[in-house]
Amino acid sequence: MPRLRQVPRSEADAPIVTAMYDLVFGPDRDPVAEPGTATGTPGDWWTVFALVPDVLQHAVDGFVLYRSPDRRLDPFLRELGQCRAGWARGSQFVFSQHCKALRDLGATEEQIEAVPAWGAASCFDDAQRAVLAYTDALVHDGGRVADGLFEALRRHLSDEEILELTYITALYDMHAVIGRALRLELDDRPEPIVELIKDGVTNLAVRPPT
Repeated sequence: MPRLRQVPRSEADAPIVTAMYDLVFGPDRDPVAEPGTATGTPGDWWTVFALVPDVLQHAVDGFVLYRSPDRRLDPFLRELGQCRAGWARGSQFVFSQHCKALRDLGATEEQIEAVPAWGAASCFDDAQRAVLAYTDALVHDGGRVADGLFEALRRHLSDEEILELTYITALYDMHAVIGRALRLELDDRPEPIVELIKDGVTNLAVRPPT
């Protein structure tokens, strides 16, 4: 379950909330009582963001912006950045959803499977590799981008395309962070880093010699 309360349809009176509930879940379903979306996720991103309707509106506006026909950036490169951002930030939700979006844009299964280990893959062209490397600099290095990497990116993209790529990729890094922090959708997972308890031994000071 997500860490924050979900808003049932009976409490959803803001226009943006009711509109998105109708769009994502259909007009007759309460997504809290009957969760589930067409892509196989619970749908609790929507029901938690509905707690603050203007925040939900801001997020939806971001979705509209990056999918606008006014964008200059190649949608394939955009989705490649979003997908890699999900992997790099450790968000199962962002990664999984944008694998599907990449596939819809014509990515091969080889390319999708190679996103986690793109540096050792030969299925990406130079522009795609520059986008993947730039995404890693945004997510892993917090925006510290080496001059050589930026120049490689610039050989393939205009200034306008780089700004769009930077904004959209950073936006999805944010969504990945939020999903993990609030345990939304596919990021509702137990913490994997825990102490290993073996044979009742919990104190190294009294552990029997091996």
